[in-house]
This record gives sequence, structure tokens and C-alpha cells, in this order.
Amino acid sequence: MAVSSLNLQSSTPARFTVGPARNTSDDIFDWAAQRPDHLSFARKAGAGWRSVTAREFVDQVLAVAAGLIASGVQAGDRIGLIADTSYEWVVCDYAIWAAGAVTVPAYPTAAPAQIAGILTDSGATGVFVKGGQLGTEVAAACGSLADRMWTVDDAGFAALSSSGAAITRDEVERRRRSATADSPATIVYTSGTTGQPKGCVLTHSNLVAEVSSVLEAEGIADLVLVEDSSMLVFLPLAHVLARVATLAGVRAGMRIGFTSDLDDLPRELAGFRPEVTLVVPRVLEKVYNRAERRAQQSGRARLFHAAAETAVAYSRALADGSPSWRLRMRRALFDRLLYARLRAAFGGQLRYAASGGAPLDARLGHFMRGVGVNVLDGWGLTETAAAVTLSLPAALRVGTVGRPLPGNTVRINPDGEVLVKGPAVFRGYWNNPRATAEALDADGWLHTGDLGELNDGYLSVIGRKKDLIVTASGKNVAPAFLEDRLAAHWLIEQCVVVGDRRPYITALVALDPQSFEEWKAEHHLSPSATVADLNEDPALREAVQGAIDEVNGEVSRPEQIKRFRIVPGYFTVGDQLTPTQKTRRQHVLTQFAGDVEALYTEEG
Repeated sequence: MAVSSLNLQSSTPARFTVGPARNTSDDIFDWAAQRPDHLSFARKAGAGWRSVTAREFVDQVLAVAAGLIASGVQAGDRIGLIADTSYEWVVCDYAIWAAGAVTVPAYPTAAPAQIAGILTDSGATGVFVKGGQLGTEVAAACGSLADRMWTVDDAGFAALSSSGAAITRDEVERRRRSATADSPATIVYTSGTTGQPKGCVLTHSNLVAEVSSVLEAEGIADLVLVEDSSMLVFLPLAHVLARVATLAGVRAGMRIGFTSDLDDLPRELAGFRPEVTLVVPRVLEKVYNRAERRAQQSGRARLFHAAAETAVAYSRALADGSPSWRLRMRRALFDRLLYARLRAAFGGQLRYAASGGAPLDARLGHFMRGVGVNVLDGWGLTETAAAVTLSLPAALRVGTVGRPLPGNTVRINPDGEVLVKGPAVFRGYWNNPRATAEALDADGWLHTGDLGELNDGYLSVIGRKKDLIVTASGKNVAPAFLEDRLAAHWLIEQCVVVGDRRPYITALVALDPQSFEEWKAEHHLSPSATVADLNEDPALREAVQGAIDEVNGEVSRPEQIKRFRIVPGYFTVGDQLTPTQKTRRQHVLTQFAGDVEALYTEEG
């Protein structure tokens, strides 16, 4: 690790190189050739799971790819992929690569018009799509692709396999090898938090380098992504984080399962019992909040808070050296009383959870480590093929997103913006040279748009440069900290902080649907009452104000939230939220412009 004396740049050298003929599909084909019976995947089978060997997977991929080639798919063609996270999604991804084509994923939660826009912009010549209503809607929106629309299920795979029966394995293999390191592997469209989605072109070299970088990082291959261990992926595979984690798990030789059933995630975790998983901080916040609420409702709030304080103290002591014998004894006691049950909520075997997509609150990170689940917080962008920095098992500094992964350099510009160089940084946006020139400067630095700080080589991300609020008095306020801390409260789902060119800071607050129902029941209010009916209720406002008071105690007076409004409904994916649960800030401010004005014009 080399850190500049000014602490404005941090680099980690790489030992890996990416050969010119290397492509992303090579790893699973290598497993199938060298250890065909290796258990590489697991797929849902009724209420349980069925393991899939490397050879079984590759055979299925080759058959589907043969069908694509028989249908006229050419090397370099863009093929859409719109479906929930599943084993079948991964088969499609690899089959597209095996046909020498380029995967263009889109979220199944996106509106048909948005999906059609992505497929049109990318010039897609075919599309895999989840069946049912989504398939009907996409077919209507993308009429020109009607003859090349395949369903993401066994029936769709069987049809493709049958149509490609005359295509030999050698022919498919030649097509697969036609994609070199410099060939585009995928075009991933950004989530559109600050404008129209842009297509990030990631080459096979980008993806191979990212996987190599992760597995070369200290402790990852030895402790986290370990051969024959298990990983459950439930985040959207259309997002680059879950996709790259899957690729890294494949190379490491893990057994990987997939689910999109977030409503019944505890059952899925209990059934699969993963040792590693991916999370966004909101998932961990909900686990904590639910445990805290159950303790309150059963009259054990004091016990829970004592256990939480012990977990945090134990984690902090690990960072500082070694916990005292007294602290170790307290932790052992609470492990029997509470921590074991919390680990059981993740299946009972979870050792590591990689977190991304948003900053992880430091206290929550300490709590999870104290409970026995190490959360490895990382940071990156679609443009960097996922993680640039990552907290490592032997160098875990809770409250940061870790140090640069091998091959990456992070620099802090004088204005606080984080710049990146590395082999996984994309080559540019699809058909958008202007946006590419704005993102990549003449020296090859990617301007990420995130604000951050470096301390001893560890990166802390403060927020988005475009989101920075400058109050009427000239005070700079990064809203991300306030928003993330408020969203950690059990009653609050999302928050948007307001105050640019305004005299003080205010907030729009969206409630958590499940928590709101619980709150109504506790206060003996009608189950049919909506947020709009109760958003001025004194008791509800008092509960939200209590959360704001706690957060205000952690920031300076100019940064404190002076007033708030509870929005009359919930934030939903496709409207106020992106598919990765990020708030579409400008859209929210436009949608609730009247509420924002009221925060500054109505008497408090």
C-alpha cells in the first residue's frame, strides 16, 4: 500500500494481468474441464435447493447459446436480459457470452417504456425476458424484437436448445473464443438518480480484472470467497455488484444460490444457510430494527440495548487491540441470550456479508461484527465494474469503505471529489461521447461525482457532489449522512434532506410501510388509515421528531434539520426509488415541490 504524504492519494499494486484472449466466461468452462463434478451453483427445487455441477451448467449454457446462434445472433450483438435474480438469469448471461454477444441487463421493475428505451439505445437485436405480464408488456413496447424474444425459464431454454440442435459444441466454442479481453461484455445502464440512464460499456477485461482484484485482496480468497463454501445472492443481478460477486464466486469455486423473494428472505436464508452473502445497509438496518422492536414489545428492551452496547464495545475493542476478559465474558453471555438468534436470522452459518450501494452506519457495522457477522463495506460505481475499495477481514476499519483493491488508485481532488484509476474502469458510455468526456479526463482519471476523504489509505465517502447543499448562509451540507442516519430508524424508510440556497435545513420523510402498520396498531388507530390521513398526527410527528433530534445531536447547528414533512405515501421502486433503493432526489423534490415550499413558508 502506497499512500502519499498529503494523504490525497492511495494505491494498491496488483500482481495479476489480464491476457489478451481472456474473457469472462472462461472460469466456469475451466471448472467444467478440470473438475466437471464440482458443485458450482444451486437452483430452487420446490421448497429446497438442488446443486448444479460445473459440467451441468456449461452443458446448459452451450445448448442455449447454440439456439441463439441458430436464431441469427452474431458476435458483438447486444442482447437484452430482463428478469429477477435467479439461476436462470445467470444461464442467460453466460449463454449470451458463449454466443460471442453482449449482455444488456435491465431491471424487471422498470416500466416497459424504460426497458424499451434501454433496448433501443443499445441497439439490442434480441431479448431474454421473464414471462407473464412483464413479457407481454415488453413485447408490446418492443415490437421489433418479437421474433427474438425468449423466456427466462426451462421452457424457453428447451425451445432454444431444440432450435440449435444442429450447431456443434465446437462451433459454439469458436464463437465464445471470438470475444477477447477488449471486446464489450456488457452494457449496464446507470440507475438514473440524477438524470437519464447512461449505458456503461464494460469489456471482458474490465470484468476479469475486477474479479482478479477482489480475489487478490488480502484475506478474501482465504477467508471469504473460499472454495466449496456457499454464497446466496438476492440483490438484483442487473446491478453490477451482484453480477461481479457471482463471477468472483464462480472463479473461487463457491456454491452459489439465487433468490429474488425478499418478502420471505428469512426463510430463504434459513433454507440455504449461506456462509457469505451480499447486502445493502437497509437490509441490516431492518434486521436490527425488527430485533429491537420485538424486544420492546416483549418487555426486554433494556436487555436488548445492553446486548447491543456490548456488541458495539466488543467490536471497537477488536479494532483497538484486544477486548478485556470482562468484555469477552459479557459478550459470551449475550451470545447465548441474543446474538445466536440474530445469526439464525441469516441462516446460522453466515460469516461475511459484503455491503455496498450506500454507506454503512459505523455503529451498525460495529454491532454486526460484535454479533459475529463481519460486514465488509465497499465502494464503487457501475463505471468501475463494482468495487474500487473494500474493507478486508484483516484490515477492517468500521466507518470507512476500506482501502483500494489491487490495481486501483484513489485520489481526492481539491474540491473533495473522488477520482479513480484502475483496470476495471470502463472505456466510456455507449453512444454518448459527451458524457464520456465529462467522466474520464485526459489523464485517464474517472471523476466519480462522489465526495470523500482519505485517512491512512482508508476511504470515507461523504456523499454525492451534485447533492451537496449550500445554504443561504454559505454553509456546505452533505445530505447523505443525515438521510442515512434517519433511514436507520425503525419507522422511517427514506428521507430527502432539503436546503440548497435556503435559510436552514429541512427534510421530506417517507415512512416504512410495515412499521407504519405496527405503529397504528400500537396507537389503536384504524387499520385502514393511510399515511396521508395521519401525517399530521401529533404522536406520529413526535416519533419522527425524536429520530430527527437524535441525528441532530451528531452534527453542527447549521447542519441540523429544523423542520420536516411526512410525505403522504411511500417511496416506491420505479417512482421515487431506483431498483437499487437509491432515492431519485431531483424527482422527489419536483414531485413534492409544494411540500418543500411549505417547509419554508408555513409557520412552524
